[in-house]
Amino acid sequence: MIYSQGVEKQYHINVAKGEVGKYVIMPGDPKRCEKIAKYLDNAKLVADSREYVTYTGYLDGEMVSVTSTGIGGPSAAIALEELVRCGADTFIRVGTCGGMDLDVKGGDMVVATGAIRMEGTTKEYVPIEFPAVANLDVINSLVLASKTLNKVYHAGIVQSKDSFYGQHSPETKPVSYELMNKWEAWFRCGCLASEMEGAALFIVGSYLKVRVGAVFLAIANQEREKAGLENIQVHDTESAITVAVEGIRNLIKADKENNK
Repeated sequence: MIYSQGVEKQYHINVAKGEVGKYVIMPGDPKRCEKIAKYLDNAKLVADSREYVTYTGYLDGEMVSVTSTGIGGPSAAIALEELVRCGADTFIRVGTCGGMDLDVKGGDMVVATGAIRMEGTTKEYVPIEFPAVANLDVINSLVLASKTLNKVYHAGIVQSKDSFYGQHSPETKPVSYELMNKWEAWFRCGCLASEMEGAALFIVGSYLKVRVGAVFLAIANQEREKAGLENIQVHDTESAITVAVEGIRNLIKADKENNK
């Protein structure tokens, strides 16, 4: 049984087939959707339901949408599942992260090539042995966009978690021994940053055989602070948004060249 709003609308995002494009930019914050939609031509509000706000417009002649996911894996997975049912097949998650690797500074771009599955959503899709990996076409489009726009970027693994405060005050949690030890392992292995949606989107994208990637703005880096290094904070997401939009442009161009 598929729950729906009436005959055609998807149950949670309240969107129907034909109302979204093949390409979708996915921020977490619903209020960020209007900001991103301004980069599109003739963008119109399609739906506003729960944490899911959707705009659809055009970019380089192709229909492109923006849909928010809220915070965390469960709501992101729902959005992706329902958008795919509406005809979308290429997704760029744009959001924020906290840096981990000492080279990642506030204001830098982080392009995720894969995600550590330290969350619960993906366990209801595939066994833990299956990796959460971004689509190579989307990764390459975001790296190219970062270079074109002269943004400082890092491409690599991010950590996806379910608890924001489990990251920022792990010593206060009853499972502090696990949180702190695993964080140290991720850090030693060169994990670039921590965020909350990447793993779920990559796994659901793999399962549904659609293209998913992600670019994040590093707000700050708690490991740089611990190491006594400069740790500036940057909260303006405009840079990450421009990289995501340019990434979609790159994908549109490549798809046209390859008749996709």
